[in-house]
Amino acid sequence: MDFNLPEELQMLKQNLRRFVDTELIPIERETMDGNEMKPGMQEMLEEKAKALGLWMFDVPEEFGGLGLGALAKAVMWEELSRTIALPSRNASLFGPRVSPILYYLNDEQKERYLFPSIQGEKTSCFAQTEPDAGGDPGGMRTTAVRDGDHYVINGHKRFITGANKADFMQVVAATDREKGSRGGLTVFLVDKGTEGVTLLRQQELMVGDRPWEILFENVRVPVENRVGEEGDGMKAAQSWLTEGRLRHGARGVGVIERCLELAASYASQRSTFGARLSSRQTVQNMLVDMYQNMHQLRLMVYEASWRVDQGEDVRNLSYMCKYFGDEKGFHAADRCMQIHGGMGLATDLPIERFFRDQRSFIITEGPTEILKMALSRQILREYGE
Repeated sequence: MDFNLPEELQMLKQNLRRFVDTELIPIERETMDGNEMKPGMQEMLEEKAKALGLWMFDVPEEFGGLGLGALAKAVMWEELSRTIALPSRNASLFGPRVSPILYYLNDEQKERYLFPSIQGEKTSCFAQTEPDAGGDPGGMRTTAVRDGDHYVINGHKRFITGANKADFMQVVAATDREKGSRGGLTVFLVDKGTEGVTLLRQQELMVGDRPWEILFENVRVPVENRVGEEGDGMKAAQSWLTEGRLRHGARGVGVIERCLELAASYASQRSTFGARLSSRQTVQNMLVDMYQNMHQLRLMVYEASWRVDQGEDVRNLSYMCKYFGDEKGFHAADRCMQIHGGMGLATDLPIERFFRDQRSFIITEGPTEILKMALSRQILREYGE
């Protein structure tokens, strides 16, 4: 059993660490205007990123990308998460962001949606969450009813990031509500401007994201815009969900490490009552907890990612990566803020942004409680009989 990263991934990690430290961290409080990159900033950083030779790192080789494996991508997500220079959601510094679902389209759909997305000609958003169906997709009320060569979609979606800029949406709808998430959901590709689609309002959140509410009223979508067979919705989304959970875990590693760097440095310099903060056992315990959580989480994420590269099903491991990474990342930001005192609240430092973003991730894309509930089923099967 070898716990060392392969040599090529060690080099990847070193190069990215250098890039983040020299190009991103020094300007991280200057890149964003609210939840959007400032004009010209994206293009400037992309040119610097291209020099690393990692353009389209997550696009499969057969479609012109580098086709990096899950472990390599975990290393990249980890290092890039050490800075707040990029949007915490939908960052695309190394090429257009392509949803994994699009790789499962048929040939005709790939021509219309996948290839333009890879080339940066089209963007998409993923519309699943609803007012009454967030972490429980089986309770989805948006329906798609077959009507000849079309489906008619009616429903209401909420918290849909990037809906205003998307050229098309990947909409999850119930084609059989009685079956719920076990064969009752289907994904459809809905083009921008389709009659009956209304962007109701942009939601103001405490984090760097302004998602949208969307209303679907008798929206007619051609059958050829259905992804896979009817009822394959959760199957189609699973690749996106599993990769997303691993990304959450890898992000947690990066956030914890940056908070550890900030907290240890500040504690070594700041004196109170005649002694350095670093000499206080309470502060030392905080740093140790952060360090241990980082070590545990990195091992967890690396193992799960390695198993993906071996072709294994890591659904249960991804649950743990997601909730452990989100919660321990938030805990690190919270402790880092406490060590800094009043300065931890200031926007001069990235701590408050880590704090807000990490707290939001505990809720979004799979709340901790639901992931634990899903994992408990496996535990009871394995140990309860």
